[in-house]
Amino acid sequence: MNLLYWSLSFFLSISSTTYAAAPKETAAPEPCTIRSPHTGSFFDLNPLHIPDPKTSKAKNGRDYSWNATGWDMGYNFTLNFCGGVVEKLEDLGGVEGVDKQLWRNVSAYYRQGGKVYSIGQQNMAPVIRGRKMVLNYTDGSPCPEPRKRADLMAGRDTREIVDGDKDDDESDRPKVPGRTKTTIISMLCDRDPLMPQLTLSFIASPDECTYFFEARSSAACAGIQQSSQTLSPSGVFGVIMMIAIIVYVVGGCVYSRVVLNQRGWRQLPNYALWAGIFGFFRDIVIILTSSCTRFLPSRRGYSRVNGDIGGVGSTRSGRDSESANRLIDELNEEWDDGF
Repeated sequence: MNLLYWSLSFFLSISSTTYAAAPKETAAPEPCTIRSPHTGSFFDLNPLHIPDPKTSKAKNGRDYSWNATGWDMGYNFTLNFCGGVVEKLEDLGGVEGVDKQLWRNVSAYYRQGGKVYSIGQQNMAPVIRGRKMVLNYTDGSPCPEPRKRADLMAGRDTREIVDGDKDDDESDRPKVPGRTKTTIISMLCDRDPLMPQLTLSFIASPDECTYFFEARSSAACAGIQQSSQTLSPSGVFGVIMMIAIIVYVVGGCVYSRVVLNQRGWRQLPNYALWAGIFGFFRDIVIILTSSCTRFLPSRRGYSRVNGDIGGVGSTRSGRDSESANRLIDELNEEWDDGF
């Protein structure tokens, strides 16, 4: 067996396995994260996500979605990031103009006249627009006709809408075919430690079809991407030690074979040292096993010669038998010492 050949083959197989286990840099980005194509900065909006309190608990202890005041709109907004809103919309009467199976994906909505209107489904992919990061929700409830145009179509005089007026309910206005409500959230960095985790402000909605918000949070600041580690610290240490041992064995074999002209097991580096260690442990095993044989019921050895031999020359035969017995005793002692 060529020891050098097998050592090199083993080293190459370990190297290829370690390379395959390494994480690839071209892996798809995680949901709700983005890297700026201009500066290379990494952004992660997942800390703003409020999970369902029945399945998990938010890190900030919040169990309801984010809210924004609508001011002159006559209603307020409820939003969530990186997922649907926490509130059960079926308990609020459902969502106008949205299929029931999509209610759980609504990420922004408002209530008006006892009805729920979606202003966008969840979106896990923020985008970079120039120097700003933007999150866009689409496919909400159908867009209504603007107030003034709806009044003209109904034959009413255009006038200012006051709170509580029936004309202020968009359910009485016709819908624009093919248009659904959308939400655009501009994400701004805010590192002030005294500010809340998120400051969400409603900006405007010129046509009650597109809604603009501004969100200030430390989650919108550039950070460092934490890549997933496939090996634990002990695993990394084990791989390093294995590579070091392989280099030691392969390098020693090459040196012993090329420089010292050694063959067979003598190609191993420090062969005399490892052979001595192996011999030491072999002697210990022999000593332990020989000690155990003393307690076995049968004992191997030589039997003593009977010195009581009759006939001519009995005296000489007796002396010969005593010499033979002494020799047998010596052999038995050597046998015991050897095992």
